[in-house]
Amino acid sequence: MCGIVGYIGKRDVAPLLLEGLQRLEYRGYDSAGIAITGKAAAGRPGTLKTVKAKGRVRDLEARVPKRFAGTTGIAHTRWATHGAPSDENAHPHLDVDGKVAVVHNGIIDNAAELRAKLVADGVAFLSETDTEVLVHLISRAQAATLEEKVREALKAVEGTYGIAVLHADFNDRIVVARNGSPVVLGIGEKEMFVASDVAALVAHTRQIVTLDDGEMATLKADDFRTYTTEGSTTTATPTTVEWEAESYDMGGHDTYMHKEISEQADAVDRVLRGRIDDRFSTVHLGGLNLDAREARGVRRIKILGCGTSYHAGMIGAGLIEELARIPADAEPASEFRYRNPVVDPDTLYVAVSQSGETYDVLAAVQELKRKGARVLGVVNVVGSAIAREADGGMYVHAGPEVCVVSTKCFTNTVVAFALLALHLGRIRDLSVADGKRIIDGLRRLPEQIGEILAAEDEIKKLAEEYAGAQSMMFIGRVRGYPVALEASLKLKEISYIHAEAYPASELKHGPLALIEPALPTVAIVPDDDLLEKNRAALEEIKARSGRILAVAHREQAKADHTIVVPKNENELDPILMGIPLQLLAYHTALAMGRDIDKPRNLAKSVTVE
Repeated sequence: MCGIVGYIGKRDVAPLLLEGLQRLEYRGYDSAGIAITGKAAAGRPGTLKTVKAKGRVRDLEARVPKRFAGTTGIAHTRWATHGAPSDENAHPHLDVDGKVAVVHNGIIDNAAELRAKLVADGVAFLSETDTEVLVHLISRAQAATLEEKVREALKAVEGTYGIAVLHADFNDRIVVARNGSPVVLGIGEKEMFVASDVAALVAHTRQIVTLDDGEMATLKADDFRTYTTEGSTTTATPTTVEWEAESYDMGGHDTYMHKEISEQADAVDRVLRGRIDDRFSTVHLGGLNLDAREARGVRRIKILGCGTSYHAGMIGAGLIEELARIPADAEPASEFRYRNPVVDPDTLYVAVSQSGETYDVLAAVQELKRKGARVLGVVNVVGSAIAREADGGMYVHAGPEVCVVSTKCFTNTVVAFALLALHLGRIRDLSVADGKRIIDGLRRLPEQIGEILAAEDEIKKLAEEYAGAQSMMFIGRVRGYPVALEASLKLKEISYIHAEAYPASELKHGPLALIEPALPTVAIVPDDDLLEKNRAALEEIKARSGRILAVAHREQAKADHTIVVPKNENELDPILMGIPLQLLAYHTALAMGRDIDKPRNLAKSVTVE
């Protein structure tokens, strides 16, 4: 959610840190700050210089003095948890002597208790944040080295953190630590970087090290070392990031969301590339680490995700049941981990997360692993925490997704589930003919996505017509219901129009009471065995003077407007039917003047509960 950037080397640090913060703006934030170390003079200790500002990174940049020289520093974009957005609550936070500076992502659960003890000892707090507790703990630690001071402070802390620490008396280093919130090291030539997201690093280095939970690191200009919070040395091997800095640019589009919607044909081609096996009408998924005998032993599949990933998991569960005939369902990871679920040894668990760092999903994975379950990860970011924790899995290869709301990653995740379902189905009872049918359908997807995107102008006109609605209803049946849920989420996320999604079969059980001319209904109407059932739902809405926008494979007589999408195989139709609704949400929000890439109150990677 929040963003961390740090640098130590020979270059002027302030411009580097501000550039890094700008690359992390997509994560969502309400204030920003920067701290750098001043050089120690003979007989005088080093100093720290700090600038903070409520608002955007540009507001911070405007406050940075022209003479703000230094070669070591840390910076932060904050998303408020403890304390309202303000200059005082912005990071970095300093101790009373101005010697220790800390930036922190995460939440310290026992902050109130620690704060009370520190206040009783005479410490004067300058902010309302939980982070400031950690600053004072580090400052008051009696250890001889900065590493030991940080370790001593962390022993008292309960909760999640990704931190970077500067100390005026140890100005040749940055100390970082991770527990539940991402920390990535960037390895340069006689310079080192640290960030909470590779987006802040790729303009300078593609060699990275991702810390594990319970791991720390010391960065110096020409070296780094990693170790546990207990002090044991760990082995860190840098890996190469596959994405380049240009992947994070807008590429001529007005917003990242529009760029990412338009990239979906190429993104789907990437997730398919090299995985299709025409000889056996199946796919190669070596990363699952699940051989055929083990796959045949799976009796149930449980998919865990949050938000958009949960909706992708719902479609994935349907695909697995249809193609592999294995009972499957999806559940919000945030609910699963708190209901003391029965963990069955014959159940395969699948954790879904675009970032691979979603805290609720990661915590569920860790609980499942503790109980001996087999867990697969379906993630977009290589080397992310969930990818490392899982027994195996799939990368969805959507490329960097910068907009807070997910579009191309949702589509690629559903395609990845189609591959998994096909793989499991061919191991079990899916025929060669059906395998070939699904493969042919998958290969048609990129071209059909292109056809949908070519109709953007028509969808834009519809969006402008419906943008005046105070509320909208989305309905779908079986395969169409998760599409309705995701479309509803997209609309509310970026337009702030209230939207609800229901199974079309549930209209008579309550939602019909809401139908009136002022409440438009978006109906998912695929040309499948439930077509007439869906048409009956449209009749019910029309009989109550409701306006209807249908997404269908042919014009629907009872709808006021129909967005016609290309027909694929029945099982794969949900992949295509969601894409015009992404455009509908986008152009509705655009017509309403919303900040599409940075919707209010939301952040890209939810790395706290």
